[in-house]
Amino acid sequence: MFRAATIRSYEEFSRSTGRRMGEALQKELRHAPDASWLFCAPMSGMEDLLKGICEGLGSDRIVGCTTSGEISSLGLSINSAVLGGIVTDRIDFEIIAVENLNTGSAAAGRKLAASFSSAPHYLQIFSDGLTGNGCAILRGIADVLGNDLPVAGGAAGDNGEFRQTLQFSGGKIYKDALCGIAFHGDFRLGTGVCSGWAPIGLAKQVTKARGKVVYELNGEPALNVFERFLGQHAEKLPAIGVEYPLGFTMPSNDANQKNHYVLRATMSVDRKERSITFAGEIPEGALVNLTCGDKPSILAAADTAAKEAKNAIGEVKPEIIFCYSCMARKIVLGGRTKEEIERIQTGVGHKIPMIGFYTYGEFCPIGPMPRNHLHNETITLSVLGLAP
Repeated sequence: MFRAATIRSYEEFSRSTGRRMGEALQKELRHAPDASWLFCAPMSGMEDLLKGICEGLGSDRIVGCTTSGEISSLGLSINSAVLGGIVTDRIDFEIIAVENLNTGSAAAGRKLAASFSSAPHYLQIFSDGLTGNGCAILRGIADVLGNDLPVAGGAAGDNGEFRQTLQFSGGKIYKDALCGIAFHGDFRLGTGVCSGWAPIGLAKQVTKARGKVVYELNGEPALNVFERFLGQHAEKLPAIGVEYPLGFTMPSNDANQKNHYVLRATMSVDRKERSITFAGEIPEGALVNLTCGDKPSILAAADTAAKEAKNAIGEVKPEIIFCYSCMARKIVLGGRTKEEIERIQTGVGHKIPMIGFYTYGEFCPIGPMPRNHLHNETITLSVLGLAP
């Protein structure tokens, strides 16, 4: 048995709003959910909203975060709250939160992974999008649970303000935290990952980098390279960088599948030391390209991700779609962002419940054999169904 549903509200965040949302979701599910997801705008009243939701659901088994745009079965919404839930007798869920992410992201990943009662079959994580290092989080999880566990989710947002993001776990609100929900049981998972950006120009080698900061490309200050490419638009850095992310090749685990460009969006520039900080790590020695995309190619990526996820789940009926897409895509797509969600629904199924958000970084494996990565400017899908 598997039932899923999503609820959306534009009402002012309050305890009564939360209670109505929780009651409405429970009515749709005909039972208190075994697990719930809350994604909402970073607005006042969130603590009361969450309390009310838990009261309405009769459960605090909830996970989620603040966003830069909310996704539900009803499509894209801004300055809203979306709530999703699952009732099933085939999957057991565990929800864990780890605080003080900024003191060590890899250590937080290890602590989260070690806190589960047994090894999950699938894991979703929601991290602080400003204080955490997504790549290090994934390394920490892999240290404990290995590289074969599929990990998906997103880095929390705050509507592009880049001031503070919040995470939700077990009815509590956290900041500077890593929250995770483990799936144990008998189910099928299909994932899809695609960006729509393509490499341009000659590849350049990262000759000096540390973590998320790139200092030199081909021995030249990284900011000089970007400024020469952007010309008169260089003064708009780092904002304009979302249109031209840096990409580098990650070899596929499948010989029949093409290599994947993992993208990195610019977050800040240091004009004195001529360096660029990106939203994810770029390894020293990597060959990188500037990339570009347009609205048609970015929207086509949603088609590709939906097809990948649907194909990966095989003949199993999809029961729920989790969509974690980058806020940079929303910026570039503008008024056409809603089309991205519509294409997913067309590709996977219009009647399949969907929930997710626009992120500050996306977690998802690439290829049929799980290989987890932090992505930027990418749409990622996880589609669940019951094993026959």
